[in-house]
Amino acid sequence: MSGKWMVLAIAAGAALALQADDDVSRRDQLRQVPARVFPGRVHLLPATLDTVQWGWFDNSEPPVLTIKPGDTVVMETMMHSHNQIVPGVEIEQIKSLRVDNPGRGPHSVTGPVYIEGAEPGDVLKVRINRIVPRAYGANFNLPGMLGQFPGEFPEGQVRYFYLDTQRMVTEFAAGIEIPLAPFPGILGVARAEPGQYSTVPPGPFGGNMDIRELKEGTTLYVPVFVPGALLWSGDSHAAQGNGEVNLTALETAFKELSLTVDVVKRRSLEWPRIETPTHWITMGADPDLNQALAILFDETAKFLSEQRGISTDAARGLIPLVSDCRIAEVVNHSKALYCMNAKDWRTVKLPPLAARETPRNFITVGADADLQKAMDTASMSMIEVLQQKKGLTRLDAYSLASLTMDCRLGNPAAEVQRVHCFVPKNLWIGKR
Repeated sequence: MSGKWMVLAIAAGAALALQADDDVSRRDQLRQVPARVFPGRVHLLPATLDTVQWGWFDNSEPPVLTIKPGDTVVMETMMHSHNQIVPGVEIEQIKSLRVDNPGRGPHSVTGPVYIEGAEPGDVLKVRINRIVPRAYGANFNLPGMLGQFPGEFPEGQVRYFYLDTQRMVTEFAAGIEIPLAPFPGILGVARAEPGQYSTVPPGPFGGNMDIRELKEGTTLYVPVFVPGALLWSGDSHAAQGNGEVNLTALETAFKELSLTVDVVKRRSLEWPRIETPTHWITMGADPDLNQALAILFDETAKFLSEQRGISTDAARGLIPLVSDCRIAEVVNHSKALYCMNAKDWRTVKLPPLAARETPRNFITVGADADLQKAMDTASMSMIEVLQQKKGLTRLDAYSLASLTMDCRLGNPAAEVQRVHCFVPKNLWIGKR
């Protein structure tokens, strides 16, 4: 190519790039709307095939929206697999969507959103202002695949539910109602490593944490690993038990997920933290549940040391006394745990966890030096209790446990781990 034609080609390429930048700028401008109810400039981010990725995070993905610190994003999300899991779709079709797409997660994630000024070494602060779910949701276990007990449940099942957002309940079956508590199963930023990564495992970048306390009125603090942070959300839930044992929660999509996003400059944070009105939540995740507990213990000790102005060694000794530690999920390759740490720490005193059935709860307990085995025992025992005492089928007991069971650690510092799982009896309201 002659010098003349090379110059012309470069100029043409530059013109196209400027045109693309202008198109993006106009698109982002058209998404800004007046809405004084939320802080900062307000941006609308609809869920379309152009704004939603299926199953991958990639830090080279071009942002679908650019905002400034302090702005608010009002986004929509999709059901799994680019909205292909909706009422009427059978379990074999759902299984095919996973088997035919190896390495890809099932989740539809809206984003990424680029936040100006966010740099590695900063922390992204994401406040959840409002969540409005769709009118329906789904829960399923894949036949002989994934979940906590794939070998014990070789048969699969999908169930669909109407979400009564006026009463904030869903009817699981005649005489059984589950309270709705919507939250984003996935909320996180791009990881540091280049390339495509499945949306399934959570990590220091947040992502598929499945921490059900991350709901309306709470704030996520997550480390930034790449310029602009690149924020995604998906795997939208209407309700979930601690454990999420059959693989899924009450999966839905959000008509509205309102997030106010800010940047905390030069803040040292290795793992995400969540602020609720009453607690600070620390977390840990790893493919080995015992290693996830070790990470959680370190993160909680660091937090208590900061909160109380004491050494980390002293803080480690406090954890069994003041930190309410729970199992978020055991089904996402990297299993996640979290601890609730009271803001009003001078008055907190944790009561011992009940070990037997009470008038309010069905309770099962598993004990083992291996935390995973303790969790397996406690949760399978609960599935059996729901069959024996409430007459549920095996698959419905598995499903109800995944949606409502609350599994907690008796003493996270003990050599023998005790997992206490609870299912509230007030789910049974009587047949109408």
